[in-house]
Amino acid sequence: MQTGYELTHLAALEAEAVHILREVAATFERPVLLFSGGKDSAVLLHLARRAFWPAPLPFPLLHVDTGHNFDEVLAFRDRTADRTGARLLVAKVQDDIDAGRAVERPSGTRNPLQTTTLLRAIGEHRFDAVFGGARRDEEKARAKERVFSFRNRFGEWEPRAQRPEVWNLYNGRHQPGEHIRVFPLSNWTELDVWEYIDQAAVELPSLYYAHRRRVIERDGMLLSATRFVTEAPGERAFEATVRFRTVGDATCTGCVESTAATPAQVIAEIAATRLTERGATRADDRISETGMEDRKREGYF
Repeated sequence: MQTGYELTHLAALEAEAVHILREVAATFERPVLLFSGGKDSAVLLHLARRAFWPAPLPFPLLHVDTGHNFDEVLAFRDRTADRTGARLLVAKVQDDIDAGRAVERPSGTRNPLQTTTLLRAIGEHRFDAVFGGARRDEEKARAKERVFSFRNRFGEWEPRAQRPEVWNLYNGRHQPGEHIRVFPLSNWTELDVWEYIDQAAVELPSLYYAHRRRVIERDGMLLSATRFVTEAPGERAFEATVRFRTVGDATCTGCVESTAATPAQVIAEIAATRLTERGATRADDRISETGMEDRKREGYF
């Protein structure tokens, strides 16, 4: 007679993430959850609320605002913080530009400038653990990450200095000034995330679903025509039915042509694709074969 039970794939992933969230809350003094308003951070916030319900979240949310974010995402960020009662901190890249700590790039993209702002916020608030929604399936450098990713007092990441996590035992040891980046969704895939969004009815910004939008084709990608992205010589903006697979700085985040208007339709679309969302729609990841790893070594998330 069978007396046990078997978790579904999603239930096992959820249980693992909840365990990691509780482990951090129990062992670190000043954790924070990065919340951009994107799908991964929305799922992570949902999991965090489940992990500590009915108590409020034992840590704040932090958004590193490039100043070039999509309006829909910022509105969703603020609405979600109000709805959940979470304390939202916003660290602005523009403040570091104004102070001379960061310099605008000729390309106009501010994504790489987030490193300076993130490290400043971590130092100012003395955060010792920083939750993020990164997953190993997104990109080669992220595939090297541990769940607990040690960062030195300069916020730098060294792949060869990461600690083993045998039997899901996590080592959060650190000295003052050092911190740990924590990735509860490490073992999830984009498909897992969307299946969980569908199952748990996780709310997302509207631009994750098909809608009409003016776009510009540039370097094999469709960029949204906004006040941050305008037509260059030889380019022409046009309307298309698109959705976003990931969101970030509007100057380097592309969309894909799609008619998927519900989570179920998005799931069917993702199941047939062979490109990760970052590989297909993030221009800043195409700078070199080791572009992401180089930025992570400097302190990028």
